[in-house]
Amino acid sequence: MAEQRYQKHPRTLSSQLVESVLQRLKLTALAAIAIGLMGCHTATRVTIPVASWPGFEYFHLAQAKQLDRKAGLELNTLSFPDPPDIVKAFEEGRFPIAQLTTVEAVDICSRQPKRCPVVVLILDESRGGDKVAVRRSLGTIPALRGKRVAVTPSTLGPFVLSRALARHGMSLADVRIVAVPLADMGSRLTNGQIDGAAFFPPFSDAVLASGEAVTAFSSAEIPGEIFDVLVVNPQYYRTNLNVLGRLVRVWQQAHDLADRDPEAQEIMARRQDVSAEVFRETEKGLIYRSLSEQRHMLLPGGQLERNLAAVLAVQKQLGLIRGRAPLPRVSTEPLDLALQ
Repeated sequence: MAEQRYQKHPRTLSSQLVESVLQRLKLTALAAIAIGLMGCHTATRVTIPVASWPGFEYFHLAQAKQLDRKAGLELNTLSFPDPPDIVKAFEEGRFPIAQLTTVEAVDICSRQPKRCPVVVLILDESRGGDKVAVRRSLGTIPALRGKRVAVTPSTLGPFVLSRALARHGMSLADVRIVAVPLADMGSRLTNGQIDGAAFFPPFSDAVLASGEAVTAFSSAEIPGEIFDVLVVNPQYYRTNLNVLGRLVRVWQQAHDLADRDPEAQEIMARRQDVSAEVFRETEKGLIYRSLSEQRHMLLPGGQLERNLAAVLAVQKQLGLIRGRAPLPRVSTEPLDLALQ
């Protein structure tokens, strides 16, 4: 019996030892798999600077509603009160992605050819959002002859003003250009320091609502000329095409969400420190196009390429760009990935 018990005991001990080892191996394997899965699903962080403009708010909405996480992205939207600061940051390489006007994109190419951006998405077209306002006592564009008109040089301001003047047989040489930060234009119109200003919401809202100034010209009069676009540093573009495809898809998803969720406008308006009603009213001056609707515009020789060439010609005519300058490249690749 003793021998029998002795023979049983080693077999029981051996069995327990094997089970213990197998259990540890199983746990180790599961842990390794879990770590591997976590590594595979680590979100790609994408930082996007955001200026105060309704068309630039949809990545912020995507972040707030966690649409980015579902696409394997981690959006980081940074607020910039002054749009020229975003242009400067992009030129300096601090951000590889930016939301800019076509004028700003063309200007970057003239100053920093190596960072001449790739355009991958049309964010909006301005059809009334960009304005030239004049003091109520003046009332019209021709009345600005010889008067002080505020612009912010690195924005659309000079371009919009030049188009407004041209419609009345005038040029920038017929007015006194004053460089003024966007945030100060309303107050300077009110106190009479300037007679007109080229600006846009929310910077234009208060002074126009007060009646101290009136809109004498808007981008509604020049359809197809003013676009806001998503641009990418060329080096980042070459190495992050898949990320850009997901980013473009998330932008579309944010627009789809805004169409069905009333809270979306409230989220975007809150970041701009305006009411949802004001935000919706401002958006009436913008046209948004879905990915499928804008694809043909991004093709070689398409509307956006033609627009960029026209902007460059105007900037040269105004003396804002001298000599040879490359144009931003336009690509449908991220959009095509997003549509798959």
